[in-house]
Amino acid sequence: MSAHLNKELANKHHVKSMPIRKDDEVIVVRGSHRGREGKVIQVYRKKYVIHVERVTREKSNGSTVNVGIHPSNVVITKLKLDKDRRAILDRKNTEKAAEKGKGKYKETDLD
Repeated sequence: MSAHLNKELANKHHVKSMPIRKDDEVIVVRGSHRGREGKVIQVYRKKYVIHVERVTREKSNGSTVNVGIHPSNVVITKLKLDKDRRAILDRKNTEKAAEKGKGKYKETDLD
């Protein structure tokens, strides 16, 4: 379950998207909850949704429940970095792949 990184993070890490996890900070960019920001409090893999901190609705009996949001409808604004996450960023780094000669072809290569 991956989500896109915002422009600053994408430029910093040279990675377009990352698997989403608990404690990442996101902003909702699609749907009725557009513009809401918050921390991911749960990643519900069975239903393929995430629950964000301040995105809730009120039930008819007055209790509040978290609204499930599909990960493609959010943008990650702050990553929770640890050893494994840094390893993923190093592996997916597009600049390192370009240095090795891997990746997209350029017009000069096609001649």
